[in-house]
Amino acid sequence: MSGQTRKADDLASAAQTTPAHDWRAWVGLLARLVLGITYLVAGIDKGVNLEQTKRATRAFQILPYDLANLWGTFMPFLEVVLGVLLIIGLLTRFTAVLGGLLMVAFIIGIASVWARGISIECGCFGGGGASATTHYPVDLLRDTGLLLCAAWLVLWPGTRLSLDGRLWG
Repeated sequence: MSGQTRKADDLASAAQTTPAHDWRAWVGLLARLVLGITYLVAGIDKGVNLEQTKRATRAFQILPYDLANLWGTFMPFLEVVLGVLLIIGLLTRFTAVLGGLLMVAFIIGIASVWARGISIECGCFGGGGASATTHYPVDLLRDTGLLLCAAWLVLWPGTRLSLDGRLWG
């Protein structure tokens, strides 16, 4: 093989492994946007009515009253920050770890109330609290899908159109 041919093959191989040609980077972008937009919308929906969010948090009957109120106040702002960071693609792996841990907590909370026979709306997008009807299977499937998005980003944080890529390559 001539030097020129080898050089062309090396360039072609390098082009196929760059993020622009790496399907994982596109899947990562999708995962980042799905998780980020979900957190942003959920955080805003909860943040506009903190009293309702605190009531929904207390309805899970997991945390002591004052701690549930504190978490219900803090959680919407955390979700908004996580959502913005994911959407712009900044600190993607770290943010996905935090977002994934939050999803695990949500899944445990929903499974817990379901197992204990407590009927509530999860309050995932505002509202929540005691309810005659529940949607636990749908809530768990949604949160599991979002957890998978977070796991993807932890494993492959390099995504298209991210500030991480612009700042750190």
